[in-house]
Amino acid sequence: MPSPSDLDSAGPAARETTAATHRPRVVIVTGAAAGIGASVASRLAADGTTIVAVDVNAPQLQTVVEALPGGGHIAWTADLRELDRHEELMQTAAAAGELVGLAHLAAHLRRRTSIDEVTESDWDAQLDTNLKASFFLNRAVAGALIEQGAGGAIVNFTSQAWWTGGIGGAVVYAASKGGIVSMSRGLARALAPHGIRVNTVAPGFVETEMMLGGLSEQQIEEFRRLVPLGRMAAPEELASTVAFLLSDEASYITGATLNVTGGQLMY
Repeated sequence: MPSPSDLDSAGPAARETTAATHRPRVVIVTGAAAGIGASVASRLAADGTTIVAVDVNAPQLQTVVEALPGGGHIAWTADLRELDRHEELMQTAAAAGELVGLAHLAAHLRRRTSIDEVTESDWDAQLDTNLKASFFLNRAVAGALIEQGAGGAIVNFTSQAWWTGGIGGAVVYAASKGGIVSMSRGLARALAPHGIRVNTVAPGFVETEMMLGGLSEQQIEEFRRLVPLGRMAAPEELASTVAFLLSDEASYITGATLNVTGGQLMY
């Protein structure tokens, strides 16, 4: 590393180049106010990454961001269905440092015990959040990464539901998460020439409020019996998977769906 005197003698251009190489590495983490998203933000921050944390729950998001290790993290409150705000998010990330990736976990689940109970509002709320907003956010991040010219990585969250069709009244959610897998594969092909990798993570039975919400104790026990490892995952176990996929350790992985279900899915 050059000393300050070396930089002074090298002139302003060299000082600017050295400063640029030391810009913080930034990852956008959506759904960061709780559950797996909060764990992902914490794990990446502990690895030295600057986090732009995104969620609709402003107070809870602020609490998560204030607890992150390191500094420079940003709490950015938004409903990602507001597509015109995505560019503002890219500008926020650019101001924080060098954007290197996206961990996209924000999603909406409305359980309905019967398909006859599903309303058009239920469909729109889940598909607009889980699939439509995801595509346009992925596209915005890809555009920012292409402009920087150094590649990057995107990790989108699907669910075991993309394969099983959903359990516990989650048919519409499953449809949206199946779309995430197909979309991510298409983006992986489209963005590979730019050095941008796109993968998905399929969690199974994870101990989060969204996962357990609306399920009876009997349903929870039935779900647990589907898992060969016999237990729920901790959110931190998904966070380590995301950290791997965003890292150079996964430099030859794109278009993949990582099954993190304790053996519930085997493919």
